[in-house]
Amino acid sequence: MQTIYIVEDDDSIRELVTYALQNSGFKVTELVDGDDLLSLCQENQPDLLLLDIMLPHEDGISLLKQLKEHKGTMNMPIIMLTAKSTELDKVKGLDLGADDYITKPFSVMELISRVKAVLRRSEMQKPIAQLKVGNICLDKEKRIVLAGDTEVELTYKEFELLAYLMSYPQIVLSRAQILNALWGYEFEGESRTVDMHIKALRQKLQDCGSYIQTIRNVGYVMKPPDKEGEE
Repeated sequence: MQTIYIVEDDDSIRELVTYALQNSGFKVTELVDGDDLLSLCQENQPDLLLLDIMLPHEDGISLLKQLKEHKGTMNMPIIMLTAKSTELDKVKGLDLGADDYITKPFSVMELISRVKAVLRRSEMQKPIAQLKVGNICLDKEKRIVLAGDTEVELTYKEFELLAYLMSYPQIVLSRAQILNALWGYEFEGESRTVDMHIKALRQKLQDCGSYIQTIRNVGYVMKPPDKEGEE
């Protein structure tokens, strides 16, 4: 039985979500705040975390950042729950590593559907130790990227985007494919979200940024210059 933690200070919402998840076959642990969340996840990591943003003491965004920065919990699937609905708020949470974002009020059926979708994506992901394309080396376990001899500091989403591109070298990936893989199939952000992250990646990779080539009206492809690809 898969385990889900829910961190929600609103009793009525937390109880409703818990009831719906239990009826769908999940084991649920309820928390009203995030005071002990990190230690609890380290001791008994759930299959998925539902994390509200507006919490007493420490907000959900801060908790999300802590979980994604810790080696033991960085790959744990997380869905954010919040009353905020602007695209900027969604992008902020997703960029820090959230797998999905549900805006209140939401239907129970929608919640269950998204939970199952995130769990499916999580189960399908295969661990990748190291990737190398041209002079770019990426270590997914250590979360390290080297462009030549220079270590490159990336945000969580920039790292995942680079890993995704490097996993399919020479293959053209559409913006829709990238959005689906990294932001989830129901993410409503426009393609400029991908373009914005590609631009940031190119700048941080410096000379190696040219490996990420634009395919007009389609998307992007990871392809090092021929002379470097042959070395």
